[in-house]
Amino acid sequence: MSGYHFLKPFTFKHQTITLKNRIVIPPMTTRLSFEDGTVTRDEIRYYQQRAGGVGMFITGTANVNALGKGFEGELSVADDRFIPGLSKLAAAMKTGGTKAILQIFSAGRMSNSKILRGEQPVSASAVAAPRAGYETPRALTSAEIEATIHDFGQAVRRAILAGFDGIELHGANTYLIQQFYSPNSNRRTDEWGGDRDKRMRFPLAVVHEAEKVIATIADRPFLLGYRISPEELEQPGITLDDTLALIDTLKQTKIDYLHVSQSDVWRTSLRNPEDTAIMNEQIRDHVAGAFPVIVVGGIKTPADAEKAAESFDLVAIGHEMIREPHWVQKVLDHDEKAIRYQIAPADLEELGIAPTFLDFIESISGGAKGVPLTTAQSVTSSNVTQD
Repeated sequence: MSGYHFLKPFTFKHQTITLKNRIVIPPMTTRLSFEDGTVTRDEIRYYQQRAGGVGMFITGTANVNALGKGFEGELSVADDRFIPGLSKLAAAMKTGGTKAILQIFSAGRMSNSKILRGEQPVSASAVAAPRAGYETPRALTSAEIEATIHDFGQAVRRAILAGFDGIELHGANTYLIQQFYSPNSNRRTDEWGGDRDKRMRFPLAVVHEAEKVIATIADRPFLLGYRISPEELEQPGITLDDTLALIDTLKQTKIDYLHVSQSDVWRTSLRNPEDTAIMNEQIRDHVAGAFPVIVVGGIKTPADAEKAAESFDLVAIGHEMIREPHWVQKVLDHDEKAIRYQIAPADLEELGIAPTFLDFIESISGGAKGVPLTTAQSVTSSNVTQD
C-alpha cells in the first residue's frame, strides 16, 4: 500500500465515525434526477461507480422544498415520497465502505420562475442577484422563514431514514443560507436582518434545527456538515472577517466538519488582491481544531492531494472524479500511471455521463462540443464552475 498521508483513516472528533481515507468527493451537479427530483437509475449508477474507493461521498445538492429548487434535474428531499429513491442512492454511495452524505439546500434567489413553474423566486430580501438574467425575488415572510427552517429539519429526518451517514448544509455559493448572511442580499430590518449578528440568525437556526432532529431521530452516529464560501465579490458582500465571525459561532454548535467551497485550494483573497495569505490556511488556523476542515479546488494528481492533505484534514476531489471513478483504487494498486486525466466521447457510457449531464457540462463550458471531454469542466452544486 502507498504511504500517502491522504490514504490514512480519519475519525471525526465528536462522532464514532471513521473514514477509511481522507479523500472526499464533493457535491457536484449532474442533473440526473427526474423533473420532480426523484432519483433515477442513471443517477444511482453514476454514484455507485465512484463509491468504494473514497472515504466520503457528498451528493449533489437536494432541495428541501418546492421553492428551493435551483435547476432542472436536481435532487429533492422535500417529501417523504422521495425516501425510497434516496435510500437506493445512499446504499449505492456506501458501496465498499464509503460514507454517504446528503447535501441539502434552498436556492433562494438563484432560481427563476420557469424552474419554479410560475412561482417567483424567494430570498431574504427583494434584491436580485447582481448577475445577468436573474429575477428579482420576493422577500420571505417571517412565517415562511420559520417554515423553511422546519423544512430543513424535515430534510435531515428523511436523510436519516434513507440511510445516509450524514447531511451537509449548503451555506455556500450564494444560495439561500448564504443569502441571509450576506449584506448584499439581506436588507431586512426585522429580527432576520440588519447587523451581522442578526443576519447570522437564519444560518444558525437551520444548524440548530438539524441538531435537534439528529438528536431526536438518529439511531446511529450521524454527521452534520456545513459548507461555506469565504467571501463574496459583490459590494456590499461577505468578507473574510464575516466568515471568521460565523466560524466562531459555528464552534459553539455540534457541526462535525466545515467544507470550504473554492475553485483553488491555494487561492488568496479575491476581494483584496493585496492580501497574499492563503484563504484556506487562514480559515484552518481560525478553526483551531474545533472541527475538521475539508478543502476543494484544482486537485487532480496524487501529488496535488498529498500536498493538500499535509495541511488540511480532508481533501475533496471533484472534476477529476468525473474522469476517473477509480482514482483511489489505482493509487492503492500502485498504478498511478493508469489514472485517467482526459475523457473522449467513447468513454461517456462507461463513465455514466448521461446526455443531460453532458449537455450541462457543455453549456457551462461555452457550448463548444468536445471541449469538456478533454477538460471535464463539470460543476458542483453551486451550478457554477467551481467545486
